Order: sequence, then structure tokens, then C-alpha cells
Amino acid sequence: MHTVGRFAPSPSGRMHLGNLLCSLLAWLSAKRENGRVVLRIEDLDAARCPRAFAGLLEADLSWLGLVWDEGGSTGGPNGPYYQSERGGIYETYYKELEKQGLTYPCFCSRSQLHAASAPHREDGTPVYPGTCRGLGPERQAALAQKRPPAMRLAVPDWTVEFADGHLGRYWERLTTHCGDFVLRRGDGVFAYQLAVVVDDALMGVTQVVRGADLLQSTPRQLCLYRLLGLPEPRFYHLPLLLAPDGRRLSKRDGDVSLEQLQSRWSAPEIVGKLAFLAGQLDRPEPATPAELAPVFSWEKVPTTDILLPAGLF
Repeated sequence: MHTVGRFAPSPSGRMHLGNLLCSLLAWLSAKRENGRVVLRIEDLDAARCPRAFAGLLEADLSWLGLVWDEGGSTGGPNGPYYQSERGGIYETYYKELEKQGLTYPCFCSRSQLHAASAPHREDGTPVYPGTCRGLGPERQAALAQKRPPAMRLAVPDWTVEFADGHLGRYWERLTTHCGDFVLRRGDGVFAYQLAVVVDDALMGVTQVVRGADLLQSTPRQLCLYRLLGLPEPRFYHLPLLLAPDGRRLSKRDGDVSLEQLQSRWSAPEIVGKLAFLAGQLDRPEPATPAELAPVFSWEKVPTTDILLPAGLF
């Protein structure tokens, strides 16, 4: 099977080092196998993701030498490549789940979902307890007068297990570890879980490289692949890149963005430093993605969070 990887950034701001590391490894992993790379812009929340930022993302990736084969403003055979333009496609697959009797309206508020009495995972993430699953038509109609409902998937009582290409075996029992999850928000916007599954399948993606913070999303997505009869990609989750003080990097906190780095370092210098953090180089020396691809190895990538050394950038 021909390898197809992807970049799937959300254009809510300039890319920070964690985004850049993920993009580099996604590109190297696909290109090591002489594969293709798709660029998809994940701008489901159009208010948070102005199109201008999408253009900056493309410029940043190109500057680093992470050139994609289709997607973004380049276009290609599987477009559109902006999630904000794919609502009709998501609707088709949502209706397939509806036809299977697997969707229902949920009227719970954010405060109800996060209440201390609600079930939670060990890490504190709330698990939806199925509050609205058994509501009758009259009760649903009465609640709909007060607030538009989100639509949830009634998850089957499955244990979903998969072998992550980097972190190894992972499993979850859907009913107890995640509960019924949202497919479409109350404002009509389709949720990430459904959109990403449909997009990766229709764009021919065979390899998904992303941060370990999304590992818990994978069983939900595999559930959707199976319910919709779509081909499943191979998943590779990489450790998170942490600031020198141990914080997660974020756009919101103003952590070092590529815009700031460009004034101090050349593209090969930045790529070389990222490759060093990912275990691909013994020293943080300049390198291009094309030079790194033939020798890239997942076995060299750390499996635990990477602490950014002070002074490296």
C-alpha cells in the first residue's frame, strides 16, 4: 500500500515548536517510505481560525522545507482541503450513523458535564454518563425549546484496542472510558472526532502522526471508522514537547513561535534542533528534511515527554 501522511494544523495562531516537531515527524515518516503528504486545514471553528492564519501556516511549512503533495491552497483530487468547506460531506456520514439509530440529542450544559458528581477518568477528564440517552420524544421537544441540543453517538459496548506505531498497545472500553461523545455541537458545527475520520478516509490517509495528547481520541475514531465501514490508518503518537519549566507549549501562552525563531535561526538550523530533540541527530546541527528522511527512525524518537533544554532556541 502506498503511504499517505498528512499535516492537519488548526490555524488559530502561528505554529509553536510543538506543532513544528509534529509536522516534521509526520513529513519524515511518510517520506522515508517514499509516500505522499496531504495538507488539510482544520478550521471547523471558523471564528477561531481566520483564513489569513492558514496562509501563514502554508508559508511556515514551505520555509522549513516541509512541502506537501496535495491540499491547502494547492488543491488536489480530494478537496476541499479546508474543513470549514466540508460540512455537506460530514452531513452525509452523520446521517449514516443516524440511520443506524446511533445518534441522540443531548441538552446537558457545560457545568453539568464538568460537575464533580459526573464520572471522570483518572486524569480528571469527564466521562459522559448518558444523561440524555433515554429521553423520550416529549421530553426532548420540551428541552429543545430552551437550548439547541448537541448530537451524541450512542457508543457500542466495545473494547477498542490498537497497536500504536510508536507507543505500542493501547485499549479502551468505550462505555466506561469515554462514554457517548459529541458528533455535532449545538451550534451545528460538526465535531473533530467525526470530521477527522471522514477526512482521513476520503483523502486516502494511511498514516496519522500526532501528539500523545490525542491518544485517547483514537479509540473513538476507530469506533467511527468501523461503524462507517471506512479504512483505518496506522497511528503514531509522539511525546509532547514541554517548555523548560515543564509546561505544555501553547499558542495562547505566547510560547516561541516560528515567526520569532525566523529572526534568529535559518530553516536548516531550526530543523536540525527539532531533529535533535526527536533523537534523529546526535547534535543540534543544521539539516534539511530531505537529508533526514532516508535515515529517519521511529525507534530513535523518545516515548516520554521531551523537556525543551533551556537555551536551545
